[in-house]
Amino acid sequence: MRRETAALYAGTVAVYADMYVTQPVLPVLSREFGVGPARAGLTVSAVVLAVAAASSFYGPLADALGRRRVMAGATALLALATLACAFAPSFSVLLVLRAMQGVLVPGVTAVSVAYAGDRFRNADLPAVVGGIIAASVVGGLAGRVVSGAITASAGWRAAFVAFAAVTLVAAVALWRGLAPATGAPVIGWASATRGMLGHLRDPPLLGAYLVGASLFFGWIGIFTYLPYHLAGPPWHLTTGQISAVYLVYAAGVVASPIAGRLAGRIPPRRLIGIGLVVEALGMAAALAGSLPLAIAGLLVLVLGTFTAQAVAPGFVNVTARTAKGGASALYLTFYYVGGTLGSAVPGLAMHAAGWPGVVATCVAGVGVGFLANWLLCGRPPRGRAPV
Repeated sequence: MRRETAALYAGTVAVYADMYVTQPVLPVLSREFGVGPARAGLTVSAVVLAVAAASSFYGPLADALGRRRVMAGATALLALATLACAFAPSFSVLLVLRAMQGVLVPGVTAVSVAYAGDRFRNADLPAVVGGIIAASVVGGLAGRVVSGAITASAGWRAAFVAFAAVTLVAAVALWRGLAPATGAPVIGWASATRGMLGHLRDPPLLGAYLVGASLFFGWIGIFTYLPYHLAGPPWHLTTGQISAVYLVYAAGVVASPIAGRLAGRIPPRRLIGIGLVVEALGMAAALAGSLPLAIAGLLVLVLGTFTAQAVAPGFVNVTARTAKGGASALYLTFYYVGGTLGSAVPGLAMHAAGWPGVVATCVAGVGVGFLANWLLCGRPPRGRAPV
């Protein structure tokens, strides 16, 4: 089992790193291609939108073909797409290639929790899921911090080359480390799709999906437009300094496994609610006029976000009685639809009201998740007692 968890974590780190290669270097892309902040932000939102569109495809695919084959194959193709980004001759081509990356990312993100649900006992699952979420934090941190560091010394194209190599190594690890799942039978594509769509009729699952959407809406809204806030007055930070601020992500590496273990002793809905409240408080603190206080607010935001995010996917897996791959894929679909909106709507708010507009918009998004958790996640699933 250790070999399997190591493979899951390696794949998760690689795909999340690939997603966020451009986020800390948006000002660099703006200068090179002559585009404004909102358009440069499309290099993030193109990936997120493609992930949102493709995630629901991978649930039935993994249920029908097997999780190991889908995860390893998609990661190998992702390595090629990541390498191609390094040679993009124009901004438009870069956007197309980023979207191609996004289509392949759910081959891991939409399948890994379902694979873990097949292979691990329910008692062990929260800790494993917490580890997967922690690996996503490491990947996101690497994508932002390492990308910024490489860009500062060798240019943004070199960053894509480096992460393509990492992704190829992860594909090999997934193929060699994962075993064919034995907890779920291989089923037909049509049956898998019907099972996935049926989850939308379960109030607690629908509530969890809305939680996921709100989590990523607020998260990506803050961190996508943060470089513009930090690069402007009064701080005027450099690209390297801005990428260093993303080290606050490291708090998620600690929060995720702790929350996963606590989920076995504290009701998941309560942990999700606590995480959402803490996330919103961190966002508000990011408005501070003092740079250390603003960074402390970002740290609080990270702790809250990954407390909720470490619990919600496991809640979905345990609540879903059938088509667990489809249930996890739907969570990722909602999660990245929220992220797609979060990478665009706060940009409009920034244009209209600056950084306070971004923060207010993201706090409102988190409020939607809090209401969904409160009103829907506690209702009985079809044919079962409340979770």
